[in-house]
Amino acid sequence: MTSVISKQAAIVGIGATEFSKESGRSEWRLAVECVQIALEDAGLTPKDVDGVALFTMENNPEIAVARALGIPELKFFSKIPHGGGAAAAPFQQAAMAIATGVAEVVIVYRAFNERSGHRFGSGPPPFAYVSNTDQEYRNWVNPYGIMTPAQQEAIFARRYMHKYGATSEDFGRISVLSRKHAASNPKAWFYERPITLEDHQNSRMIADPLRLLDCCQESDGGQAMVITGVERARDLKQKPAVIRAAAQGIGPNQFSMTSYYRDDITRLPEVELVANQLWQQSGLSPQEVDAAILYDAFTPMVMMQLEDYGFCGRGEAPGFVYDGNLELDGALPVNTHGGQLGEAYIHGVNGVAEGVRLIRGESTNQPKKNIENVLVTGGTAVPHSGLLLAVDE
Repeated sequence: MTSVISKQAAIVGIGATEFSKESGRSEWRLAVECVQIALEDAGLTPKDVDGVALFTMENNPEIAVARALGIPELKFFSKIPHGGGAAAAPFQQAAMAIATGVAEVVIVYRAFNERSGHRFGSGPPPFAYVSNTDQEYRNWVNPYGIMTPAQQEAIFARRYMHKYGATSEDFGRISVLSRKHAASNPKAWFYERPITLEDHQNSRMIADPLRLLDCCQESDGGQAMVITGVERARDLKQKPAVIRAAAQGIGPNQFSMTSYYRDDITRLPEVELVANQLWQQSGLSPQEVDAAILYDAFTPMVMMQLEDYGFCGRGEAPGFVYDGNLELDGALPVNTHGGQLGEAYIHGVNGVAEGVRLIRGESTNQPKKNIENVLVTGGTAVPHSGLLLAVDE
C-alpha cells in the first residue's frame, strides 16, 4: 500500500547550534540560530517558509520564531505531543502539508536548555503537576518512587532480562558503540571520549538495572530542518533526503512510559504499528534498510526496537548486537553520529539530521556500503513515530 505522502517531500536543509551543557543563551535564540543555519544549508530564506511543525514540549512557538526570523506569513503550523516519541512525527506533518498543497516550505526545530534549565532526569517536569487526564497515570506510579524516565524504563529492561536472559553487559555494548561513533564526530559532546565495556560496568547504578552509561545525556542546543516538495528540492543546494515513509502509532492500553498493564511488556506494540506502516508505505523490508538511527534514551530500548522493527527475532537482539551487526561494516549500522548517548539529547531531532547526512553521504562515520535508505525512530514506551529517508530516484 503506497501512502499519499510517500516520496512527495524531502528534507533539504539541516542546521544545529553547538551541543553543550551550558548554552549561555535563551532557548528562543537557540531556535532562531538553528533555523537560520538550516535555511542557509538549503539555499532558502525566511521569506520562503510558510509552514512549521513542532513538539508540544517546544517552548519556542512558531509565532515567536517567525517574528525573530522575519517570516512574513505562515499557512500551516502543527504540534505533536508525547515528547521523544514525537521525534519523527513533525516530519510526517510536514510531508502531509506539502503533499496536499497546504504548504510549500516547512521548518521543524527543537531547541532547549535541557541541562542548564530543567533537567528531565531530575524528576517530573512542571507540566506533570497540571491536573489533567494526560498526567493522571502518574498517580499510579509516582507514590512508588517511579518519578524519572530512567526509573520508568528500568522496569521494561528488567523484565526483558528476566524473559530472555539479557545481561547488563549486553546493554553496555549499545553504549560502547554509541560512544565509539561519538568519539569521531566533532559535533558530539563526547567527541574523542570513547568508553570500554568495563567503563560501562563500573558506572554507577541509576535505576536498577540501568547504569549511568545506559542513560542518554541532558543537553543544551537546537536542531532544525527544512522540508519542501521533491521537485523543488532537486533545484536546491543539497542532495535531498526523500521522505519515503512516515508514521505514528499508539498501541493498546497505552500509557506514557508506564504501559505496565499489557500481557507482555517486553514488546512495544506502538513500535510494531509504526514499523508495519513504514514497510507498507515504502515497499521495503527490514533487511533492505541500509542504516538506522534508533532512539537511544536508554540502551535496552534500542534492543527492543531491533526486535519490534523486525531486524531480528524475539530475544535475539543481544546476539544480533554481539555479532557486530550494528557496526559501520555490519548489516545495519546504527547511530553513526553517536546517538543521544554520545552526541546530544535533542529529543531525537538530531538523529533525523544524521539520517539526512547518511543519505547525502556526509556522516563523519559514513558506512562504506552504499546508503540508499535510512530508518529513523522516535522515543519508545510512549506513542511512537518513525521515518524512512531515501535517496532521490
